[in-house]
Amino acid sequence: MLGDTLSLPIGIAPSAFHKLMHPDGELATVRAAGTVGTVMCLSIMATASIEEVAAAASGPLWLQTYIFKDRGLTADLAARAKAVGYRALVLTVDTPVLGRRERDSRNQFELPAGIEMRNLNLSPAAPGEYESPMVRFIKQQIDPSLTWREVEWFVKTAQMSVFVKGVLHPEDARLAALAGVQGIIVSNHGGRQLDGAIATLDALPEIVSAMRGTGLDIIVDGGIRRGTDVVKALALGAKMVLVGRPVLWGLAVDGEAGAHNVLDLLRREIDTTLALIGCPRAVDLNPDYLTRL
Repeated sequence: MLGDTLSLPIGIAPSAFHKLMHPDGELATVRAAGTVGTVMCLSIMATASIEEVAAAASGPLWLQTYIFKDRGLTADLAARAKAVGYRALVLTVDTPVLGRRERDSRNQFELPAGIEMRNLNLSPAAPGEYESPMVRFIKQQIDPSLTWREVEWFVKTAQMSVFVKGVLHPEDARLAALAGVQGIIVSNHGGRQLDGAIATLDALPEIVSAMRGTGLDIIVDGGIRRGTDVVKALALGAKMVLVGRPVLWGLAVDGEAGAHNVLDLLRREIDTTLALIGCPRAVDLNPDYLTRL
């Protein structure tokens, strides 16, 4: 992937606020990715800086980001990532506004003292009106008028490989290809943006078909919980998957070792699944290994 040889077809998906799970936060996560030989995609809403994570990494790094209202900030974050060796930018395009996150509202979720976003500034909540950190961040920073023209601008500005994340329709995949991206991440934002949105595994086959012959890499995330899920995604045409929540659960249990154990468990489950379906090599997977019930 992008010239890097990964030890398994799983990368760590971008997710915010790792220090909510463990004091070492993203530094523990990136060390776990390095010990298993795979890629970590750092969220722009990380609780460690782009540079701190790069210093702790022993494997390839990608940076997930958005197109901000401040185009200078957008370009600066990309330049910072490139300067310290990140291999790609993952542009999330499915968040012009934040979906309704009612639990955050009920719980009045705030980052605890001592935990903060390290790569972006976030204004405090307005007196007398509750808005979660995520709502404030999206309202203050994200440009809701995003079009494919801005994606083209971002690809030219980045001067490194760009994946577009949040694609669920083959026509959007075609438009992303025309914008010059390196690959497509089929994603519904972990099911947290639009209730009732199509599952990524259901969206994947049509997008793979639409991208056939383009040379673009197709990645999928969302709902990957077991090695059998990874094998299904690869059989449907994904080159690799990204895993989010399970890695965070491992991080919460035992820091770096916990995240490492989750990835190692998935590796072993993939090996077992391939053996039991009679496919010695993951590269040989195809839809003939699947049936729809």
